[in-house]
Amino acid sequence: MLLKAQHPTIIVGAGMAGLAAGIALAAKGEPVTILEARGYPGGKMRQIMPGQQRQNGAVAYGAEGSEHPAIQGIDSGPTVFTMKWVFERLFALCGTSPETELNLTKASTLARHAWDGLKGANGHAHFDLFADEQASIASVGDFFGAADAAGFARFCTDSRAIYTTLRETFIAAQRPSPIALANRVGWTNLSALLALRPMSTLWSALGDYFPDPRLRQLFGRYATYVGSSPYQAPATLMLIAHVEQDGVWTIDGGMHALARAMQRLALSKGATIRLDSPVASVETIDGKAGAVTLDNGERINAGRILWCGDISALRDSLSDNQGRKNHRRFPPVPEKHRSLSAITWSAKAKTSGFALDHHNVFFSPNYRAEFDSIFRDRETPADPTVYLCAQDRRSDGSGVSGINQDTGERMLCLTNAPAFGDRRTLSQKELATCQNAMIARLSACGLTVELEPSQTVITQPSTFNTLFPGSGGALYGRASHGWMASFARPGAKTAVPGLYLAGGSVHPGPGVPMATLSGMLAAQQILADRVST
Repeated sequence: MLLKAQHPTIIVGAGMAGLAAGIALAAKGEPVTILEARGYPGGKMRQIMPGQQRQNGAVAYGAEGSEHPAIQGIDSGPTVFTMKWVFERLFALCGTSPETELNLTKASTLARHAWDGLKGANGHAHFDLFADEQASIASVGDFFGAADAAGFARFCTDSRAIYTTLRETFIAAQRPSPIALANRVGWTNLSALLALRPMSTLWSALGDYFPDPRLRQLFGRYATYVGSSPYQAPATLMLIAHVEQDGVWTIDGGMHALARAMQRLALSKGATIRLDSPVASVETIDGKAGAVTLDNGERINAGRILWCGDISALRDSLSDNQGRKNHRRFPPVPEKHRSLSAITWSAKAKTSGFALDHHNVFFSPNYRAEFDSIFRDRETPADPTVYLCAQDRRSDGSGVSGINQDTGERMLCLTNAPAFGDRRTLSQKELATCQNAMIARLSACGLTVELEPSQTVITQPSTFNTLFPGSGGALYGRASHGWMASFARPGAKTAVPGLYLAGGSVHPGPGVPMATLSGMLAAQQILADRVST
């Protein structure tokens, strides 16, 4: 059924959620206008061009790499493409597929891991996880021993069961209450409900599988995929292990190519996308969302509005047609409940001493101290775990490409940090201390990285707060701490008629496929409400 409206659905934000909602609505004939504050689509899925500056001195983000194929940007947000079925569903609305629109390569190696001065039983200084489950079981056995290999096999079975239970009942469905989720799973299927292990922390559950604490670190890191601590996040997040084993892909042109492909699909279905169009306010008229005003004063009437920014920014953006704000409707997430932020180094750098893969993790020897610093003390950790995405190296076994021995290779280095970006900016001295700690962690694991300041762009929590207003620099919305955390995220429909929500701070949560699903769920809700009225 094709629906027509006097005014279009206004979507605020052209990140994954906004683009997905735009595609889903436009494919059903709904007039859609997507307003994006920046000059490129993708939201957190941005690229940085080290060494290139715009005329105003700002860092060059986003679009340039795709316009000039000879210039390769550095993915400086999400770097992993998983849950391809989400994009198969979305692209099918336009009669196409991810394989048609993107050049995808499935990874054979999921990630390479290293610890301070420690080697496995096989004598290697690094440990690899593979897309093939049996290869990973053998790898665990070679590095850690038979007991951990057996534990990993059980872990794979249990994580698959959790994912299978929740995929259609929670992840791809409108936000349920705990009771509604139990109804969807089925009260007679009590074993499946208990297997979700919502009352156990991820860290405690991992002790049931792995005698070696290094493997608890490795799989505990999955909590950081949703911006959380493994010591406080529920064991349900074990499902991420199966998400990765179900398939990890790299995209030619980087992750930003996905945003560009979604932009093309939205436009092909008739959506209007306006870049460089920051929204100053969302206006209610007679209690219903009815217009937005841009920073330049332009006012645009709307049939309905889908907010895809951080929900904490909506509190100060929503007003009635008399300009009066209602701060009680959308209280911001308190700092203590925010998810992780980060410090990132987007760079071209020379490396030596360690055989990098595409995805690499260098673990701190004291994991608990790292998360205590961030979530308890609200300080950057003294000895952080480092994620390094070596973007000229391939995970399909074909080696490397595009590395210039004179200028080095493209990489993103990331350490976790507190989301205090709305009240604190790290000084140059503090950033230098963080960089030295990051370099020292890599060095302790055998990797030497030579960062050239002119080829390095550092992003800190206050910068992320500027890029994503209202977030405080939190990259994943609310932290997933405690068994009720997943139900604390709002769903697509709000108490304000005509106002809807999507994005990483909304159900089903953060991450590229989850934010995309949130946009699809919001479009589904909008279309259902249009039919009912």
